[in-house]
Amino acid sequence: MAQPLQPTEGMASIPALLQRNATRLADRPAYREKEYGIWQSWTWAEAEKEVEALALGLINLGVNEGDFVAIIGRNRPHFYWSMVAAQSVGAVPVPLYQDSAAAEMAYVMDHCGARVAIVEDQEQVDKLIEVRDELHQLEHIIYVDPRGLRKYDHHKLHRFIDIQEQGRASYYEWIEDLKARRERLDYDSICVMLYTSGTTGKPKGVVLSNRNIIEASKSSAAFDNLTKDEEVLAYLPMAWVGDFIFSIGQACWCGFCVNCPESPETMQTDLREIGPTYFFAPPRVFETQLTNVMIRMEDAGRAKKWLFDHFMALARRVGPAILDGKPVGALDRLRYAIGNILVYGPLKDTLGFRRVRVGYTAGEAIGPEIFDFYRSLGINLKQLYGQTEASVFITAQPDGEVRSDTVGVPAPGVEIRISETGEVFYRSPGTFEYYYKNPESTASTKDAEGWVATGDAGFFEEGSGHLRIIDRAKDVGKMADGRLFAPKYVENKLKFYPNILEAVVFGNGREECTAFINIDLAAVGSWAERNNIGYASYQELAGHPQVLETIRGHVEEVNRSLADDPMLSHCQVHRFLVLHKELDADDGEMTRTRKVRRGVISEKYADLLTALYDGSEEVFTTTEVTYEDGRKGAISATLKIVTAQVAAVPEQKVAAQ
Repeated sequence: MAQPLQPTEGMASIPALLQRNATRLADRPAYREKEYGIWQSWTWAEAEKEVEALALGLINLGVNEGDFVAIIGRNRPHFYWSMVAAQSVGAVPVPLYQDSAAAEMAYVMDHCGARVAIVEDQEQVDKLIEVRDELHQLEHIIYVDPRGLRKYDHHKLHRFIDIQEQGRASYYEWIEDLKARRERLDYDSICVMLYTSGTTGKPKGVVLSNRNIIEASKSSAAFDNLTKDEEVLAYLPMAWVGDFIFSIGQACWCGFCVNCPESPETMQTDLREIGPTYFFAPPRVFETQLTNVMIRMEDAGRAKKWLFDHFMALARRVGPAILDGKPVGALDRLRYAIGNILVYGPLKDTLGFRRVRVGYTAGEAIGPEIFDFYRSLGINLKQLYGQTEASVFITAQPDGEVRSDTVGVPAPGVEIRISETGEVFYRSPGTFEYYYKNPESTASTKDAEGWVATGDAGFFEEGSGHLRIIDRAKDVGKMADGRLFAPKYVENKLKFYPNILEAVVFGNGREECTAFINIDLAAVGSWAERNNIGYASYQELAGHPQVLETIRGHVEEVNRSLADDPMLSHCQVHRFLVLHKELDADDGEMTRTRKVRRGVISEKYADLLTALYDGSEEVFTTTEVTYEDGRKGAISATLKIVTAQVAAVPEQKVAAQ
């Protein structure tokens, strides 16, 4: 095995990179945040002073090297400073999902033994107070937003700015200690601990070192020629490894500016105002934006809709080729240029993507139709395959080699091999150190030579060297006749339609495939409004006969496209039902990163799954739900089971199987 990479002199930790940027890029913007409708800005020199004050305050509060510091809140400069400040004093930042229930937070904080939590507001403080009896090691809570907290007991509750002021006041008392702690940091020091989404069990604490984060950031920045001039929008959960790499790792390595939106509700407006040059989003974000575009076009006048449909047909045909610099006829180039003036340019402005030079999607597979839509507009959207355990990067798509059906080639410094069972393994400088307090899972995931089992099934294409991911290895199965069953591929095709928010396909060990479907309330609600159809709830709209017929049409279109796929033509959906509620992370049906928990859904809705296969035409069910305030309730419904037409498979396709 290759010797571990060593750091460039003076750049062995994130705090060291911050020190470098505060000197070399002192007056350049490092962070922006929109507050009360106005963008606030901090230079690298100012950010370094904010971090230093907080770090001194943490030492003054009694934070020791090796302690764990929980970070809970939306994307704000304060929390990025908090993570670097924790690192600066030799502690380990542990970002949590801000929308987690109190019990979920309690598990993570108890597991890591966090002594300090830095949170956003009263909501997060209340969650921790609710479970404080389970958190015996939690000594201090630091909050950023003081609203509603005035009358709370402040013996262990502190304002963020007060901790900073205490740090500034005790500067001469603790500055030498802080410098000594920073100097002790090296490539092997823990940089961050991120918890997995927990699709199959309790979340695991993934320990990532400075070597992991800095080497992954360094090589990926070189791969896409990232510079200090990039602008990024930080809006993804800080507990997700993607945000940590882009908003801390790459930002500190390259020295570019991280922009934080005012709120999730203003994200789209803030995105348009910033106009990022480097953008990252999971498929759900791109799916939602496409749905909103389609809704607006349904409401547009006849001439405008014709113009959109005409030029989008042209864009789908020649747009990706023009983007990749491939030969395209002069007439088509001229027509595309006209389309850019009339349709593509204004649409990119609306989406906030006019300046995007490099865009990535990852987290799970994106539907090929959705992916091609954005590239047809001239947006350099690429797929990235990665994991928390890899410090994100396993494969990436080089410019000019971007396709919807592969995830690219091994990222710089990454080695990949495919096992005899088809599972993908990798090793790289970004490979995680270990799972915290879980040596058994560490040993079963990473072997002595550093090879990590991804849990995904895939193969390398002959000739191109591109990796194709079939599905999660645990989700890939076989139909009753032994043919391949890969549900995610079918689900992504279904989710291309704006009316379909989520789909869960079943068929492992069965003779035919079936599906649960969630409608997109915004898209279907807009349709209902245009057609003067009244409804009182999601459940009522989801069960409307015209909605079911519309969804049937989408399913049958997907079946026709699957009929032309020699590998998965047998995975056409024969029967489906539209669920009476949206799948929800609070109900345990999805992870906080919106990944479906198939096992939970199969067990929870066993009666519905049985009805899909026993010939029933409808089924009555009662389901427990969790409200926003944590209370439990139940909803009942009689669901209609819909049969979809299955497309005939051409004889040559049958022969190929």
